[in-house]
Amino acid sequence: MRPMSTPLIADQLPRLCRAAAQTIQFEVVASTGSTNADLRERLPGLAQPVLRVAEHQTAGRGRAGRSWVDARGDNLSFSLAWHFGGEMGQVAGLSLVVGVLIAETLRASGWEAGLKWPNDVLLNSRKLGGILIETVSARPGTWAIIGVGINVHANAERDAAAGTETASLAPSGVDRHALLASLADGLAEGLPLFDAQGLAPFVPRWQALHAYAGEAVDLIERGTLLQRGIARGIDDMGCLLLDTHAGRIAVLAGDISLRKQLAPGTSHALAD
Repeated sequence: MRPMSTPLIADQLPRLCRAAAQTIQFEVVASTGSTNADLRERLPGLAQPVLRVAEHQTAGRGRAGRSWVDARGDNLSFSLAWHFGGEMGQVAGLSLVVGVLIAETLRASGWEAGLKWPNDVLLNSRKLGGILIETVSARPGTWAIIGVGINVHANAERDAAAGTETASLAPSGVDRHALLASLADGLAEGLPLFDAQGLAPFVPRWQALHAYAGEAVDLIERGTLLQRGIARGIDDMGCLLLDTHAGRIAVLAGDISLRKQLAPGTSHALAD
């Protein structure tokens, strides 16, 4: 039998964090419907960043309302409420920035994480985690709720339910306290730069982590093939640049999935 993970304890997290993350209020709950939903309800009363992590979410969501499957002790599923000075239109591209900050943190710890546009974190070409951003106008500024899910330990039941090829950081034994503190550090140190300068400083950093750079890819929307081409990265607005037979196009994020091209006559799985 595989050993159980040490339960997360909120009081242990600040002492592991660097200076920038000391402004964050950490919360740990055994179970909740959705940490994003929990924080969204509390936004009017928040006075500082709050990171809420759940050992288990019963109604976790991914992009376009898809379910996010977690496993108690084998995941990190958390949401960070963060206030930005700009209006809602000025935080476009935040999911790309968060992806950069998470992937860079994981790489600093020895995992060769990469990014798949628009909001997936990959390891060994398989999905390691995802990001869900919700924004609410604060007048002045904007609150963003940054939802993150990462597969920490291997879990056969979780991975079978995911509907796509998944990865995890290790079979077991990852210190989730240290990992979560490192992720909080990366976010707390990087988000102020995005607030001050927007997406531009992060574009080359995203390009360096682009897992599908130069690959032949398909764009899928609700199971339908929209476009085929060569992935060339992102532009200054965060759009995917795709070289097609008709020339280069810029693709806005929506309910679109990016997949490596398959041979003619085969079909993509519908889950992301």
